[in-house]
Amino acid sequence: MVYEITNTNNVSALFGNWEETLIWSCLQGIMGKVYADDLNTPTAAMAIIGDFTFFAGKPNIELVSYKPDWCKQNFMIMIPQNEFWKNTIIDFYGKKAKVISRYATKKEPHIFDKKKLEKAVVSLPEQYTLSMIDEKFYQMCQAEEWSADLVSQFPDYENYRKLGIGTVICKNNIIISGASSYSRYKEGIEIEIDTRKEYRRRGFAYVCGAKLILECLKRNLYPSWDAHNKGSAALAQKLGYHYSHAYTAVEIYD
Repeated sequence: MVYEITNTNNVSALFGNWEETLIWSCLQGIMGKVYADDLNTPTAAMAIIGDFTFFAGKPNIELVSYKPDWCKQNFMIMIPQNEFWKNTIIDFYGKKAKVISRYATKKEPHIFDKKKLEKAVVSLPEQYTLSMIDEKFYQMCQAEEWSADLVSQFPDYENYRKLGIGTVICKNNIIISGASSYSRYKEGIEIEIDTRKEYRRRGFAYVCGAKLILECLKRNLYPSWDAHNKGSAALAQKLGYHYSHAYTAVEIYD
């Protein structure tokens, strides 16, 4: 059996000291959901938020195969706590599973060079505008596939206004790049950065990232960065983050 967990005190020990803010969002009850193999004495658990599922404890094929009714997407990124979980995922999903590497950065709240980030923000050419995401930009982000994940984990603007934070660059009233909170936990956010295809590799993500980090620091929020690929990891380092380690994830295409 698979049970939805509302009292996450019973499962938090299974995740141990796993430094993933998406897990923290779930355990803190702010976003996402937690499931386990038992309500009172769980030995296995998973935390689901957005496209991500994290598995902890003793490998359990029931959890690996379980997809809640509210989880409608046909793509997931599954993060195994260890090799045993990874093998369980691959054994169940077979050809639908693709093993990848992701790249974590160190969580160092006082590492950022504010003057460098401020210089990046003012470097934006005059024909572009940099704005914080308000209700209008929230809806504009939702309207296009490339930018939807900037706000996708917040069901409406009121929820985003309370928990989210983000910035966008526009040209001729069209969003071309943005940086926002993919998720929120008590102490900070997990950053999502996206750029319209024809504007990539032109420094816009760097400007958006710099602005978002500065705004987070003003609010005493930690802007956590977890890189999907080496390009994202390189951008993170340019913004001041320090590389921590690579880890295994499994993409599932249903």
